[in-house]
Amino acid sequence: MSARFPRKYRLLLDGFVFIKYNNRMTRGIFLAGNESALSRAVEAEIIKRVKQFTAALIPNRLSGALKNAPLEMKERLFIDWNPSSPISARTLVLAAENRLEHINEAILICSPPSIRSSASQLPLSDVEIMINDHVKGWFFLVKEIAKVFTERKSGTLALVYTDIAVSGKDETADVLGPSALSSFRALTSGLLSSAHIEPYITIGFSTTDAGNETAFASFIFKNIDEATNRTKGKLFKFGRFSFFK
Repeated sequence: MSARFPRKYRLLLDGFVFIKYNNRMTRGIFLAGNESALSRAVEAEIIKRVKQFTAALIPNRLSGALKNAPLEMKERLFIDWNPSSPISARTLVLAAENRLEHINEAILICSPPSIRSSASQLPLSDVEIMINDHVKGWFFLVKEIAKVFTERKSGTLALVYTDIAVSGKDETADVLGPSALSSFRALTSGLLSSAHIEPYITIGFSTTDAGNETAFASFIFKNIDEATNRTKGKLFKFGRFSFFK
């Protein structure tokens, strides 16, 4: 710290720097969702705030899916997750807490894959996988996170989704992706409506502005960073003029 400041002010400033650094070290952020442009944009915002975070990715087990390995990141502490298992959800949250010491913020991103198929050709295995991984999985995980936050009487649960455009008249329908998204949207709505009676903060984020993931991720964290009991139960909608609202 520069000597041009009186000693008492230098001590105050040094203390402020230490607090900022210490918060950066101890703020526990947990992220869950499938590998997507949005999840990567959110991760970019996370590493501006912490040195490491935990992440659980929904495995892509759908037929015809490309088996790409998750992007390697030194800041991401990756934890395996079987979304269809309630036991796996409990183990996942415990593992995240062990690695982070505690979870301050849990960010759940629903961005289900698109499966365009006629009703007669819809793979039954994909129906089962979509329901297990992209519907049931969120309920199991929310329960375990809510349990931890309720016992501690603090924490922020952020639920994030992108609205999927409806197929055009002459396009092959995507019935599974929007159906999974509708379930997550309904789950979010229910949690937000009861947020004021919970001892932790629940907030939601949605956007229809596809292709603007970087700005959306920045918008998400701007509001998470400023979240208080007064913003409990609020759904923040991102759009072109969101920053001016």
